[in-house]
Amino acid sequence: MFSVMIGSITSSSQFFEGDFVSLSCEEDDSSAGWTLRRNTSKRQRTQCGDGWGKPAGSFCKIRYMYPWDDGVYWCESREGPISNMVNLTVTGGSVILQSPVLPVMEGDDVTLLCKTKTTPSNLPAAFYKDGSLIRKQPTGHMTIQHVSRSDEGLYKCDISGHGESPSSWITVTGDTLTCLCFCRFQHSQCDDNLMTVFALF
Repeated sequence: MFSVMIGSITSSSQFFEGDFVSLSCEEDDSSAGWTLRRNTSKRQRTQCGDGWGKPAGSFCKIRYMYPWDDGVYWCESREGPISNMVNLTVTGGSVILQSPVLPVMEGDDVTLLCKTKTTPSNLPAAFYKDGSLIRKQPTGHMTIQHVSRSDEGLYKCDISGHGESPSSWITVTGDTLTCLCFCRFQHSQCDDNLMTVFALF
C-alpha cells in the first residue's frame, strides 16, 4: 500500500498563508527509498530541502506556507514509480474550502467545509460548482450525498464579509479506474488490496 500523509489539517488541499504542513512518503509503513518532490510556477521537480521544506527523519516540514508554495506535490521512488499527485493551494486571503484531495468513490458522501482564518468555522456560506450557486448553508458545511459522476467539477465557497475561497477540483471515480491507475504505476496485477491511499492526520 502506498500513502502520502499531510499533517496539521483535517482534509483539504487548500491552506492559509502561514499554515504549518508536514508531509511524508510511506510505502508499507516505510519511507525508505521515496523522495518528496513538487512542481511550482518558479521551479520544477525540486525535492524537499532544495530551497523549500526541511527534512526531519521521514518527514518534510514546511513551517510557513507561502502563496508561492502553490503547486503539485508527489512522492517518487528510485525505481521510477510515483504516487498520486496532489495539488496544494496556498491563499493569502481569509477563506478556504476544505474538500477531498483524492478522487471520491461513486456512492460516497462528501462534506465540504467553508472556513475562515480568524473566525469560527460555522459561519453561513454559499457553495458554487463550475461558477454556479448550488446551495447556501447556515453553518458553513455542505454534504453531497451518494456522489455520482455528475457531481464532478470545480468547487468554491463564499462567506459574506470575509471573501471567496480558491477553487478546487473534485473528481468522482469508481473502483476500476482507481485500480487501473495504481497498476499503471506499479506494473502489477490489479487487486482489491492494491489501492492508492491518501491519508490526512
